[in-house]
Amino acid sequence: MTTTQFQVSGMTCAHCESAVREEVSKIAGVDAVDVSAQSGLLAVSTAGLVDEAAVLAAVEEAGYEAVRA
Repeated sequence: MTTTQFQVSGMTCAHCESAVREEVSKIAGVDAVDVSAQSGLLAVSTAGLVDEAAVLAAVEEAGYEAVRA
């Protein structure tokens, strides 16, 4: 399993975490999503390579911005 981390800006609460988790979880091939508003980190676990563009688009769809950490 491969885990890729992203820094997400603008998250402040559990609702923010939930919104990001929900959108990123929809991406095909994503096995696990861990989000922390406190640290601003998003960890995406996949069996293969993560589609970074899809993750960034999903975070944007949730209303936030992200870059690979």
